[in-house]
Amino acid sequence: MIRLFAAIAIPGDVAQTLARCQGGLPGVRWRPVESLHITLRFVGETPENQADDLDGELSRVIAQPFGVRIAGVGTFGEGDDIDALWAGVDGGEPLARLASRCETAARRAGLKPETRRWRPHVTLAYVRRIDPLSVATWVQAHSLLTVAPFTISRFGLYSSWRGEDGAVYRLERSYPLG
Repeated sequence: MIRLFAAIAIPGDVAQTLARCQGGLPGVRWRPVESLHITLRFVGETPENQADDLDGELSRVIAQPFGVRIAGVGTFGEGDDIDALWAGVDGGEPLARLASRCETAARRAGLKPETRRWRPHVTLAYVRRIDPLSVATWVQAHSLLTVAPFTISRFGLYSSWRGEDGAVYRLERSYPLG
């Protein structure tokens, strides 16, 4: 079994800009810059033969390069149930179409349909039992975050491995657009 997800890597300069927002909340597990990404389709634990099928289907995804913009921050969960801090991603219809094509590829590979609503974002941190007021203060302080638009020209299939400091991601396959 291998834990997988399809995603877009965040370019180094963009990741460094996002890293400047990471801080000011004790006890938060900030994601390292090399782990920042936009998830297109979370797959989870997958048998190796099905991972090969998924790779084959993702290699057939056709899309043209497109621009995205990162703006604003928010949380998943509310009050005492906040579990992540994120930066918003606006990629318009091209990004939504790419995510949809990754979902179709996953289904063709025999994976169950994703039931959660897809929301484009970059996870900045994972949170556990934190004062909601301190999170609200952080969100307000970073609400005007904007990063210069950048072009997406590829996406990848990543594996996720549990490490001492959280998950470590490894690019398994890369799929060019265009």
